[in-house]
Amino acid sequence: MFLRMLSKHQLLTYCENIKVSRQLKFLGQIFCLITYPKNLFIKPRQSFGLRLTNFLEELGPIYIKFGQTVSTRPDLIGLEIANHLKSLQDKLPAFSTNIAKEKIAENFGLPISKIFCEFQETPVAAASIAQVHRGKLINGDEVAVKILRPNIAKNYAKDIVFLEFIANVTSKLVKKIERLKLNEIIAVFSESMNFELDLRLEASAASRFTDNFSDDDSIYIPKIHWDLVTREILVTEWIDGISIYDTKKLLENNLNLEDIAAKIAVIFFNQAYRDGFFHADLHPGNIIVKKTGQISLIDFGIIGILSEKDRLAIAEILYAFLHRDYKLVADVHYRVGYVPKNTNLELFSQYCRAVAEPIIGKQVKDISIANLLAQLFRITEAFGMETQPQLLLLQKTMVVVEGIGRTLDPEVNMWQLAEPWIKKWAVKNLSLEAKIIRRLKYYVSNI
Repeated sequence: MFLRMLSKHQLLTYCENIKVSRQLKFLGQIFCLITYPKNLFIKPRQSFGLRLTNFLEELGPIYIKFGQTVSTRPDLIGLEIANHLKSLQDKLPAFSTNIAKEKIAENFGLPISKIFCEFQETPVAAASIAQVHRGKLINGDEVAVKILRPNIAKNYAKDIVFLEFIANVTSKLVKKIERLKLNEIIAVFSESMNFELDLRLEASAASRFTDNFSDDDSIYIPKIHWDLVTREILVTEWIDGISIYDTKKLLENNLNLEDIAAKIAVIFFNQAYRDGFFHADLHPGNIIVKKTGQISLIDFGIIGILSEKDRLAIAEILYAFLHRDYKLVADVHYRVGYVPKNTNLELFSQYCRAVAEPIIGKQVKDISIANLLAQLFRITEAFGMETQPQLLLLQKTMVVVEGIGRTLDPEVNMWQLAEPWIKKWAVKNLSLEAKIIRRLKYYVSNI
């Protein structure tokens, strides 16, 4: 089926974005001649990126998830392909509700009627990994019931082996394919999927967010029903509210859009830079605004983790950029080991200035921190920086957060709204005193 789909979408016969060896192109022509002969002689109207997106979508859930992962690497696959892959959606056909009920009964050793007094037949969401039903427990609690797709783990393991095989073969036949680092991308994808395929880990992530924000009234994390959590089933509190993108309804409920944008910016900064543990799948369906104005995050299947070194380094780099201190930008990269020891820091700082000035020079409301990070990663890679997947996930999330802010109010910059909090955090964590205290703690702990 894989080879047949390659021919259908003309990915080997017309691959204008990638230089393909003669041998591979010849094999592609043979496959196309056997399965879709007319496609061999008709030049596709669609771009390579769009055809690749359609190809992955047609192959099914695992490949859709893979495409979503790859879309976070425009530095490797190119901006045109990445933009198309971002359009891959998790809105897939639902699996049978009878199967969902059977899985619930099997996991808890009880008939569904002993657990729920109500269970909606039609799922409220059907994604590539799982689907969600609304229900009501016997005690009256309204809940969301997340259920893994049947055989998803088995199919995933099989597809990963096949993807690794394709990557190895392609690396030998496609010119300069090593630049795409296919095996590395697959490894990152595999790690992410292993987390998503065990709903106990998602529950533990939600629990950690609850603890991290226990003193913050601006955010609300759904309650986990731990007695109804297994590897395949996750039951959480049902959240009533308004989608973050439904600005009309938010205004109808007298909710201040600028206030919501500021809350989301601070919540994100707290996650990434205070805790080093952030929600990395902030699409509209996962952010709900309660009528009280609280921001509720749901679906913790994808999370980002930053070490203290990484989160302090990125924060200091951004601080230095915003203050146009490009020598400090270079020094931080050198100090934390993002660039090799033999890097010419004067030259590196000049490159940083070249990409930052067009961005920093804009009006405050138009400055994009995510764009700044994206430009920075391209430079550091040219200077020999090893790929840092955790930082790319951070950049991807910042792109989404900025997009949310612009949707709420195009005239507002979220980072500007969060500036008082950021300055307070910077004094506490980036001041000379803070650095001395951290260094003393390090020496004491290593005595």
